[in-house]
Parts: sequence; structure tokens; C-alpha cells
Amino acid sequence: MNKVLLKDLKKQDKYSKFFHAWKDQEFKDHPDEKKMLSDLEVLSQNIGMREGLIIACFDYRNLSLGFFTGNVEEISGYPESIFRSKGMEASFTMIHPDDREELFKFQKIVFETFHQLSLSEKHRFEFSYTTRWVHYKTQEVFWMMGRVKPYLIDSAGNFAMDLHIIVKLQTPPKTKGYDWNYSYVKDDGTRIFVSKNSPENRTISLTKKEKEIVKLILEGLESKEISAKLNISFNTVSTHRKNILRKLGARNVGEMIKILASYDFDTSL
Repeated sequence: MNKVLLKDLKKQDKYSKFFHAWKDQEFKDHPDEKKMLSDLEVLSQNIGMREGLIIACFDYRNLSLGFFTGNVEEISGYPESIFRSKGMEASFTMIHPDDREELFKFQKIVFETFHQLSLSEKHRFEFSYTTRWVHYKTQEVFWMMGRVKPYLIDSAGNFAMDLHIIVKLQTPPKTKGYDWNYSYVKDDGTRIFVSKNSPENRTISLTKKEKEIVKLILEGLESKEISAKLNISFNTVSTHRKNILRKLGARNVGEMIKILASYDFDTSL
């Protein structure tokens, strides 16, 4: 064990302080907890722990790592013993310093959003992130992408433990720093998708022509088809699409469609 690192982590409440709201939930016992953790162990063994793949669970009841696969030491350079003794502090220490502010901002968004949902919606909630890790020994910077779901929600609806599936990216993404999104399906069947780039003001002002184009995009038409249907040039359609992307804060058409769907977009002209 790296005694210097462990001593440093023991002295600080540098990162876990951002999660005290999670810890302060009034948790209830979960009868299936032991089996659920056992199932994770079996799962990790069955998939053979592919190179660059990590499975981990944060336990918000004591701000620790409730479960993680041993290959985290190989990937991060941090000793496995450090994660066992100072799970949350160790986990966020290895995050690139430039990504931490957005990470802590996002966890607050997740917490506040989750607790506004019904119990059934909470079970359909999930989020994703892309961030940089810094290898403890080599100081190499590399990108990781994680998908996360609540793994243990107690009978009171508290978020007790999550499940992270984390993959090391072989090529850097287009994003310049910590990126995130979350989604869930409402009880009425509506799918909600919110990303880092989603506009804070959910009232979006589109022109009549932009609404026409949005309606056709949602129907699955390509730009050439929209051009023919509306009797306008392909370049004009492209300009309108760029303006729609800009107004929505979307990076591509796929994200634009997700945002439009989550806004229950009004296509009336």
C-alpha cells in the first residue's frame, strides 16, 4: 500500500463533501442487497473483465465503493487497497483537475432530478459521462466513458447505490472536458433526455420555417427530401438545421432529436 497517498487521503474531505446530501438521505434496509452484490461478482467473472472495462458501485450510505473490479488498479495506477479504504476520495483524486468542477455540478443535478421522480421513474433513470483520468504512476491522461444506473433504491425511494460500467476510450472524444447527460422514461411513456448542452431555458423560439423542418426531421426525412418537399434549396435546409442545432444547444442531429423529444416539442405553425 502507498502509505503517503493513504495518509493524504485520510486527512482530506476534499471531494466527498460534495456528496453529503446523498449521505443524508433517510435510508431504509434493502432485503436483496447481499444477493445483488453477489450477482455483480458473478457478472464481472462471466464477462472476463475485458481490457479497459471496469464495473463499480458507489455506496452513498457511507460514501464508499460498495463494489469494484480489481483491474481498476491496472488502469488507474492507484493501489486496490486505496479504493477499499478511501473509495470516494481515491476515485475523484484520479479525475483530471479540469473536469472536477463540472463533475460535482452534474452530481448535484442528478441528485435533485432523481428526487423529483416517482418511484417507477427512478428505476428507469440513468446517466452517462465522459471524463479524463490521470494515471497515478505515469501521469498519463486518458479518456473514460461511464454509463450509470441506480442499482439499489430502498423502499423509501432513496438512491443508495449506483452501478457504473466504465470503458477506456481508445481515441479521444470531440468533447474538451467533462461531458454528461441523463435520461428517463416518464410514467406516461415520454422519454426525457437532458445533456450538458441542453438549454437551461426550455422555451425555445423557432421560426415558422424551422418548425416545418423540425417536424419533417422528426418524421425521419433527410435534408434532400426536406428540400424537395418544401421547395427550397439543399443549402437553405442545411442553414436552418444549423440554426436549430444552435438554438437547442445540440452537437448533432441525433442529440437534437433527443432534446426535441424530451421537450414535448410543439410543431404547430
